[in-house]
Amino acid sequence: MASRTERILIIDADNQARADLSRYLEARGFYVTGQAALGPTDQLGDDNSPDVIFADLPPETIEELSRQLAESERFIPIVACTSSESSTDVIRALRAGASDVVLKPSNDDKGALDDVIDKLFDRVRVNRLNQLYRQELEDTNRELRSGITELRADQNAGRKVQMKMLPDNDFQISGLQIDHMIKPSLYLSGDFLDYFPIGEDKVLVYIADVSGHGASSAFVTVLLKNLTNRLQRNLRRQSSDDILHPDRFLERINAELLDTGLGKHVTVFVGIISIKERTLSYGVGAHFPMPILSFEDGETQFLEGSGLPVGLFESPEWDIYTVSLDRPFRLLLFSDGILEVIPAKSLDEKEKTLLELVSGGSHTIASLSDALGLDRTAELPDDIAIVSVTDSVQGSTNTSST
Repeated sequence: MASRTERILIIDADNQARADLSRYLEARGFYVTGQAALGPTDQLGDDNSPDVIFADLPPETIEELSRQLAESERFIPIVACTSSESSTDVIRALRAGASDVVLKPSNDDKGALDDVIDKLFDRVRVNRLNQLYRQELEDTNRELRSGITELRADQNAGRKVQMKMLPDNDFQISGLQIDHMIKPSLYLSGDFLDYFPIGEDKVLVYIADVSGHGASSAFVTVLLKNLTNRLQRNLRRQSSDDILHPDRFLERINAELLDTGLGKHVTVFVGIISIKERTLSYGVGAHFPMPILSFEDGETQFLEGSGLPVGLFESPEWDIYTVSLDRPFRLLLFSDGILEVIPAKSLDEKEKTLLELVSGGSHTIASLSDALGLDRTAELPDDIAIVSVTDSVQGSTNTSST
């Protein structure tokens, strides 16, 4: 008979009985070893441990052996070999932990012995598969935990990079105070914002929301920061003044995104505040909700305007809108994540609630955050970005135009 991979250990002080059973099992193709006494049980846990043990041992010894095998988490069934035909002895052996019982001499009833062997090795094969599956699952879980740990480390590093790219809080220039807040829904944010002086009397402020979430969207925020740095450098070198024009600024972002081939688009609001002329010129790249402009006398409204998203079309055009800032004002810019935390059913109701909060006094980032409970929300449904521009300088009166 062809050799099998299963190992059988025979423990029997009767040399003749042990030899007879060994010959029969070897003839069946099993790998058989035998010993007269139990011996050290720690050897049963190594790679050469038996799959089945045939043992002529007292019930108390079988019970101790079963306990030690269970502690080693190895499934090795024990077949009790006995010369006693007493049902009491058979029950004691089974209660002690034996999987089955065979009567000695076992060669007298080979059919019964074969039935025991077939039944046991069916269980052994099932147990082997279970052990294999469990080991594979443990290996997979270990790799998954390692991968998650590495991913978290990478995302934490990416988040630190993103935070470093943001402008300073409480930025002040010529009577304007600009502040911001970003709350990512994940480690990395697809929202981005920036503000900085351009020329002698202008300040550019923009807010952008990249489509999607996670690392790929965060990469686009790096692209935006890099682009604005280059455009500022071009202005200083007098090689290009694109950054002075909201529509051309959007065109440059559009071209950069299309060149990357990432399949990402961005909604953007970009505004340029002229401190000398007391005006806000802006372009809208499908950004929603529109910023809220609030004047000191209580007039509060959403800015008007519309435009195509950035990064989807080859040759889009954007309009430039201009409003007068002839009175001290506050300007609040939001990403659309702000609407997700407002408990209203429709978008119109959400916008109305947001406008009421601002006109009712929640016109700073801190007060608005408190009113919406942003710090009390453990998991945000979307990234949230806010920029506030506060002016305390009374300027000359200019008429509004579009």
